[in-house]
Amino acid sequence: MDKTVDKGLTKYVAAFVADAKVKDLPEDVVELGKKHILDGIGLALSGAVAHSGAIVLRHLDELGLQSGVATVIGMNRKVAPRFAAFANGVGIHADDYDDTQLAVAADRVYGLLTHPTAPALPAALAMGEVAKASGADVMLAYHLGVEVECKIAEAIAPRHYQTGFHATATCGTFAAAAAASALMKLDAEATARALSIAGSQSAGLRENFGTMTKPFHAGRSSESGVAAAQFASHGWTATDKILEAPRGFFNAAGGGYDIDAIYHRLGSPWTFSNPGISIKPHPSGSLTHPGMTEMARLIREYGIKAADVKHVRVGTNSNMPNALIHHRPQDELQAKFSMEFCMAILLLDGRAGLGEFTDATTQRPDVKAMIEKVDFVVDEKAEKAGYHKMTTIIDITLNDGRVIHGEADFGKGSPANPMSYDEVAEKFRENAGHAGLKRDAAEEVITLVHELERQPSIERLMGLVAKIG
Repeated sequence: MDKTVDKGLTKYVAAFVADAKVKDLPEDVVELGKKHILDGIGLALSGAVAHSGAIVLRHLDELGLQSGVATVIGMNRKVAPRFAAFANGVGIHADDYDDTQLAVAADRVYGLLTHPTAPALPAALAMGEVAKASGADVMLAYHLGVEVECKIAEAIAPRHYQTGFHATATCGTFAAAAAASALMKLDAEATARALSIAGSQSAGLRENFGTMTKPFHAGRSSESGVAAAQFASHGWTATDKILEAPRGFFNAAGGGYDIDAIYHRLGSPWTFSNPGISIKPHPSGSLTHPGMTEMARLIREYGIKAADVKHVRVGTNSNMPNALIHHRPQDELQAKFSMEFCMAILLLDGRAGLGEFTDATTQRPDVKAMIEKVDFVVDEKAEKAGYHKMTTIIDITLNDGRVIHGEADFGKGSPANPMSYDEVAEKFRENAGHAGLKRDAAEEVITLVHELERQPSIERLMGLVAKIG
């Protein structure tokens, strides 16, 4: 490690954000990003009507936030930008239906990395409204936030996630600070201070997976990043080496980092381009998705009926059960982190969307009975495949003695099996309809995002999603 380079890491990140121009975004990255922006807005809409949405609205009322300049999606409310970022971040992550970053290094647990859009997009939208920025500038800010977040998550030592930190919460704070700094047009020095202020607010623990506090992490990280940039713009002081210092983020939160995963790597390549970011087809933890994709394929190919199933063995690497911790889920949030539930509901209902992940579904006798037939275990072959993959091995034993076998490293929506813009648009329609957004408004949003770089502002877009019903 080059120690002289190491000491300037935060400055390098800040300069990347401050100096970036829209023309720096490759065409493929622009097009990929549009899918994720559309996905994020749809999730914020569905999150507005989740159980957590009502509590967020009550919290805004308790703060006396009745007016402002930044839109809270789906709640017919404008508030100060930091609180809009909070509310929309919670909304995007509320159903655990949002995108996930792939790892590069083989020792990186897929789940170690982040849900990049949930912290980055709300900050970009909120500050984009404040700045009356063009669609292109909002898009650039979003991409900068995602890129900074993902490269920080890739660089920090695996201990960070493995011992309990939630990377979306911790690394996401830097994402929001980067996005907000870009739209506020802070110079490199001020951006470095914004990142440092964000670093001191970086927090979130995985023990809260399966509760409302997990999406709270995403909202709070977005809010904290916006506040950090605002304070930096006013001259608030902070260190210029928050990432690399002995008492800085990487060492304090991870016990170390790989400088080669971040230095001279921002935008080279952009994470959206390589290794890519997955969009979820199911509202559950990303670690369930390879297994769910493979289970759905096996059901279709072999015509499997729930009544014919005697036993299901699901094998993964040893890190996946560290996140999928609810083996007998009692509510919808726990079900999102239950491999057993995800397998059971596909066998019983043939689908696993918002309508299946409910408190009532977890209490169905047939669901409980099928869950008892599913064993979720560590598999030696999956372990050897590497933690950067989510290798999932399924063996379904039928009552007639047949054993049906399947394996998958990644699920539908991953770069290896991507969703098209039209497929993401269909997911958006589902989420928007679930929230009560009118069909005409939903179709216009789909078009506006598809042409985002040509929009003079995001005013029309945010107006369309401000209110549902």
